[in-house]
Amino acid sequence: MFRYPARRQFLGAGLGLAGAAVLAKAPLAAENWPSRPVRMLIPFPPGQATDTILRYIADELSKRWPQRVVVENRAGGAGVVGMEAGARAAADGYTLVASTSGTNGINPSLIPNLPYDAVRDFTYITTVFTIPLLIVAHPSFGPNSVPELLAAAKADPGGINYGSGGPGTSQHLSAEMFAGRGGVKLTHVPYKGSGPAMADLIAGNIPMMFDSVASALPHIQGGRIKALAVTSAGRAPQLPDVPAIAEFLPGYEAIGWGGLCVPAATPREVVERLNNDVTALLRDPQIAARMLQLGGTAAPQTIEGANTFVANEIRKWGEVARAAGVKLEG
Repeated sequence: MFRYPARRQFLGAGLGLAGAAVLAKAPLAAENWPSRPVRMLIPFPPGQATDTILRYIADELSKRWPQRVVVENRAGGAGVVGMEAGARAAADGYTLVASTSGTNGINPSLIPNLPYDAVRDFTYITTVFTIPLLIVAHPSFGPNSVPELLAAAKADPGGINYGSGGPGTSQHLSAEMFAGRGGVKLTHVPYKGSGPAMADLIAGNIPMMFDSVASALPHIQGGRIKALAVTSAGRAPQLPDVPAIAEFLPGYEAIGWGGLCVPAATPREVVERLNNDVTALLRDPQIAARMLQLGGTAAPQTIEGANTFVANEIRKWGEVARAAGVKLEG
């Protein structure tokens, strides 16, 4: 029973002047950060939307810091491999971890025995960008609006198929949220990635799917698919003429997002410096404009705001998954 207090007393005495000197240096170390290159760990392969946008942010930070930001892709297992590596990294401010709606919003509710805790293992610096999804359909698909889609689905329960990049993806759960809010039943057709799903949509093998603005926009502009609605609370800047689902189903919102976090024990001074520097970038009009071109909308937040946002995302997607009976294998 008494080992822990005795151990604490021993450690305290052992620190002595040396321990006090280390503690005294801590603020100075934070002031001098970064004194060596900073790693940005991205849990996806190169070319994915999160990778493209955060590489751009890494380049911009490298221009402003005395040290470079080096991007390291650690893909695998729906982002689990990279997030686990990030959770186990040294909490010294030299490893930034890309967090997303999938890895830190959806995975906690869908993947049993997840080797990281999205709340306890990380401190969130800020969200960096949001990317709404779209309901997109083949040009031959009859409905051209949310009311028409809901009417068609109610007339033929389960008769309308929709594709996604796979079970448990934001595409899948956004569609399930739509069906639940609209009181209809749709049939999920999962693919191994959003690319194959989009190819089948363009070919007319599936009638519709939910996909990100970033990847769907070129096909919409080329007339290969049509857009029915966006999943954000308001209309997307890239497609101002396309209505939001919320205009027909009040309260509906399902966005993809990406942000930056660090291991939970990272010194507060370093977290604040990161928040100040990254949010200053995101508020720069030229950088915000470039992010729109890349498909995302700059989304700076306070540290507290970012951490609350992630907790709310976990709760929201957990409710959607439970209501739809969505489960993934561990």
